[in-house]
Amino acid sequence: MSLYYALTRPTVDIDVVDVMPDDAKQTLATLAGQGTALHKRHKVYLQIVGIAQLPYNYEARIRVMPMPFLRQLSILVPEPHDLALSKVGRNLEIDFEDVLALAGSPEFDLQLLNDRYQSELRPYLHGPTERHDSTLRFWCEAIGERRQRT
Repeated sequence: MSLYYALTRPTVDIDVVDVMPDDAKQTLATLAGQGTALHKRHKVYLQIVGIAQLPYNYEARIRVMPMPFLRQLSILVPEPHDLALSKVGRNLEIDFEDVLALAGSPEFDLQLLNDRYQSELRPYLHGPTERHDSTLRFWCEAIGERRQRT
């Protein structure tokens, strides 16, 4: 996703959202995880992401990442608002930096982010709702301030 959205932080892993059965995750990790032949040969590996929680209807908005050199593999990427919202629950500094980078795109709309959070993510979040609400408010304020400066 860093490559698709031109996020500035370097990464060599492809995050796989944890929406598959355990046996499929184990098969993927065995074939394409860190330390496998794929990783050694191509310097890239799959990482199963267990923390990310995507908005309820994210599948309807998923995008296919163009990878002409990979003929037998399609990489699906969440839409930028959905990707940003997937980071609300964890809220590490690196997540905040990613959200700021995503928000630099002209298509990133704060009202849409808020609406989608309220209707498609907040009702399903684990943990203290107020903490997640505060995270989103802080992110939106920071994005607004950054947009005013530029």
